[in-house]
Amino acid sequence: MPISRNRLLCAGLTGAAVLAGLASRRFFGDSPFVRLYAGDAIWALMVFFGIGLLFARWPTRTVAGAALLFSFGIEFSQLYHAPWIDAVRHTRLGGLVLGFGFLWSDLLCYSVGIAVGVAVERQLNVSRST
Repeated sequence: MPISRNRLLCAGLTGAAVLAGLASRRFFGDSPFVRLYAGDAIWALMVFFGIGLLFARWPTRTVAGAALLFSFGIEFSQLYHAPWIDAVRHTRLGGLVLGFGFLWSDLLCYSVGIAVGVAVERQLNVSRST
């Protein structure tokens, strides 16, 4: 059954996830739990809503799978260290997007963030049957 995702709502949710991620560092950055785990979950949540925004007709399951593949791909790319990519990682934007070092716990955080995105999308009826 084809769907159509509300792009305006997806854009708002993507922006809210960005703000939540930045706020988590700014206001709760002293908390070890938030510093270690919350940012990664919120980052994956942003990826989920961003992919939903770009591919509005994809089913939720496909968006979640693409978000997992993208997030896991970024994490596994952190095992690769060459001067050029490490230079990109040492910029503010490069560090936020690409990260610095591989952690198995980040994969769990990404899964949790994307699961939250699926739950939010279903609860808010972001996508609807056409």
